[in-house]
Amino acid sequence: MDLRAIVMGLAFSLMWSSAFTSARIIVADAPPLLSLSLRFLISGLLGVLIALALGQTWRLTRAQWRATFVFGLCQNALYLGLNFFAMQTVEASLASIIAASMPLLVGALGWIFLKERLRPMGVIGLVAGFVGVAIIMSSRIGAGVDVVGVMLCVLGALALSIATLAMRGASSGGNLLMVVGLQMLVGSAILAVVGGVSETWDVTWSPPLIAAFAYTTLVPGLLATFVWFVLVERVGAVRAATFHFLNPFFGVAIAAMLLGEALGPGDVIGVAVITLGILAVQLSKQMR
Repeated sequence: MDLRAIVMGLAFSLMWSSAFTSARIIVADAPPLLSLSLRFLISGLLGVLIALALGQTWRLTRAQWRATFVFGLCQNALYLGLNFFAMQTVEASLASIIAASMPLLVGALGWIFLKERLRPMGVIGLVAGFVGVAIIMSSRIGAGVDVVGVMLCVLGALALSIATLAMRGASSGGNLLMVVGLQMLVGSAILAVVGGVSETWDVTWSPPLIAAFAYTTLVPGLLATFVWFVLVERVGAVRAATFHFLNPFFGVAIAAMLLGEALGPGDVIGVAVITLGILAVQLSKQMR
């Protein structure tokens, strides 16, 4: 992995992790699914317009159209929709820790369903990573965390893992920013239907809400997604997913600074075990 890929991975992880805190601020004063749908509508239209200005087109390859719909459904509608809904009761720090299981899920799904070779070190890493998740879950559940919200975050991580694997070949036909914009519009449409049926547009406007919405729309929403597409194409889905091991640290730090959320001993141990598990999986992939 070259220096440029490392810088992109670090930047993506920081932007992606910050989304948990901004989402927590948004859902405190606005309906989660409708807010997320509006965010994707704005980000998607901006992405498409910028892509057209750069001479890109929506004449995508079949693989790109497939990835656009799968990514729009799995990441935007399912992963982020479930997380936005869950963070009405789940802290941003816990949501970021659960999301850190995504590289482990990517490795497990690739091993089981795509018949990707995984060395013994990788298998040990997968087991260790999921043990770390179990440690965190046991400590949080014992402290009275909302179990339903946690399960929604877990389902969201699984959806994101599927989306990550589906990204293979998504940018090989060019028109990368157009793909980014279109997949956001897919997510916006799905969430608008679901949110329109289940929610009402009841918003308590405030400067923090406006700032969080603008930041989420432009930085984690548009910029981070574009960087992620480029990174996956450059180093592959599994290696790109490795940068998610930084998300618990960034996510917890940002949530602590802006929201005052605390981190317990079980969380620290669990995050350390997850990190070692992800490292083992990544090393096993590099030993091929």
